[in-house]
Amino acid sequence: MATRRHLANAIRALSMDAVQKASSGHPGAPMGMADIAEVLWNDHMNHNPINPEWADRDRFVLSNGHGSMLIYSLLHLSGYDLPMSSLSSFRQLHSQCAGHPEYGYAPGIETTTGPLGQGISNGVGFAMAEKLMADQFNRPGHDIVDHNTYVFLGDGCLMEGVSHEACSLAGTWGLGNLVAFWDDNNISIDGHIDGWYTDDTVKRFESYGWHVQSVDGHDPKAISAAITAAKDVKDKPSMICCKTIIGFGSPNKSGSHDCHGAALGEDEVALTRKELGWDSAPFEIPTDVYEGWDAKASGADKEAAWNAKFDAYSAAHPELAAEFKRRMSGELPANWKQTTDAFIAETNEKAASVASRKASQNAITALAPVLPEFLGGSADLTGSNLTSCASFKHVSGKEMGNYISYGVREFGMFAIMNGMTLHGGLIPFGGTFHMFSDYAKSALRMAALMKIRTIAVLTHDSIGQGEDGPTHQPIENTAAMRYIPNMDVWRPADSVEVAVAWTAAVERMDGPTSLVLSRQGIPGRSHDAADFNAMRKGAYILSEAKGSANVILIATGSEVDLAAKAQEALAASGISARVVSMPSTNVFDRQDQAYKDSILTPGVKRVAIEAGVTDFWRKYVGLEGGVVGIDTFGESAPGGALMEHFGFTVENVVKTVKEVL
Repeated sequence: MATRRHLANAIRALSMDAVQKASSGHPGAPMGMADIAEVLWNDHMNHNPINPEWADRDRFVLSNGHGSMLIYSLLHLSGYDLPMSSLSSFRQLHSQCAGHPEYGYAPGIETTTGPLGQGISNGVGFAMAEKLMADQFNRPGHDIVDHNTYVFLGDGCLMEGVSHEACSLAGTWGLGNLVAFWDDNNISIDGHIDGWYTDDTVKRFESYGWHVQSVDGHDPKAISAAITAAKDVKDKPSMICCKTIIGFGSPNKSGSHDCHGAALGEDEVALTRKELGWDSAPFEIPTDVYEGWDAKASGADKEAAWNAKFDAYSAAHPELAAEFKRRMSGELPANWKQTTDAFIAETNEKAASVASRKASQNAITALAPVLPEFLGGSADLTGSNLTSCASFKHVSGKEMGNYISYGVREFGMFAIMNGMTLHGGLIPFGGTFHMFSDYAKSALRMAALMKIRTIAVLTHDSIGQGEDGPTHQPIENTAAMRYIPNMDVWRPADSVEVAVAWTAAVERMDGPTSLVLSRQGIPGRSHDAADFNAMRKGAYILSEAKGSANVILIATGSEVDLAAKAQEALAASGISARVVSMPSTNVFDRQDQAYKDSILTPGVKRVAIEAGVTDFWRKYVGLEGGVVGIDTFGESAPGGALMEHFGFTVENVVKTVKEVL
């Protein structure tokens, strides 16, 4: 039977061999953390390689994702469907083993990690989701939601500010189901970190309200005891500070940045093999090592035990059991379409003139009762984003609910939301000013990269924001969000478009949605029922031209009303204009060409109108078309005055159209 060290050395061998073959990668972290990983995965992790989607499995996150060969080795060795051929093609085109762990590429990868600090923040989201789901579903004698989240992280994760945002919240929330392991090796890419990272990490995490321990990261008994102690602390998240040697086993490169982000080299790999007593050829694992790692049988037993527990739960609480299955599968409630159809129709009948942020709150209020998985929140701007409603129960300290005040933590909020979504059973949305989507951009991008359903409520969407001035006026942000692949951005023009946008955001299973909403009021408008489906396609004809169109006016958000008024003024000049509302350019771009041509007729000149940067619209209007937009920062003044000052007037639209024609 293989010793613990020999089991850990399998990780070291696979990691250095894969990086060496690829001539690219980071062998140091997996070699340094191998002993910790071996103890955690063999003695403490509840998981089933045969069914990586088991609902009550423990979640494992490699926040220092550059050390990706660690998780690939763990998955392969313990029995997941990740063959050796994938490990040997590490970092190659279409390999399951990408340079950083990619959600959806290989079974058992819970989240995409790469940008440092986001993995631990996702981990906070996983742990919070577990607590929320446990609160909603567990009943006396029936703890069907009862698992832990384990996170490996390095110095870089702790340096990134998002780790502070998320970890301080984890302490406030008392996430006793979260255990983090800090790879304390004193090395980053530039070398020994003493010149740029001297934080007292123990005191830092104690100040957050975490339970903190320090251990030798190469002592299996000490590691196991620390994990046991961490699991016994139910009211605090745990940080285990593991003193390790980066590149453990490498005679000449361990303990230095030389093994952080580069292959060891053939000669050093050979020397390391001798140092570790590893006699096997590259990508070959001895039978006794495979036997020591194989978790398929034990994992199947653990899931079977949980299944028996769930059967008893189903017998005692059949409705809750059915609801749990529905929510973990991602299916929407049976009465979802009936509810949303009725809400959209009612909104259309009222045709209220309100800010789109208020229309959004109306949508949240209407949808929340039928959608128990809804989890709202805001980064300290609830009263401005209007993201809460009367039916929500606010999370307060360690009390659970379905609305979270994240504090001033835009980046942390969306990174935590990513973890919540990946956990399953919840549909989180979070609000902030659109300007601060810049702070959160990396987490929003990661949601798009992973193709997961999160919803961003981004209010105060333009210079119409007004008096707060250019620091709070998002001139370029809407275009920037639209450029994120797989991100659906909606900038609705009235209450009905808001209702449709919210419905589409909730129904979307393959990516995130950003709702870009106004502070200022927008006129109400009643639509033909046929418009509802057209809105879902991202753009539709709001008002057709009288006769053949001489020009097509394309507008979004608050500027749609300006386009409608300009249509009347142009008609007085003998110019026939079609008005197109384009609430989502992303969704419109996915439509078939026939539909797109029916909205933007080829050969007809076009003018786009949006209180944002102009270059974005060239893809729709071409070089011969016109754009009424803004390519400078705004000013501090009432929103209406700014709109007039920067040319968002009927006169300027008419002038632009005449120049184009």
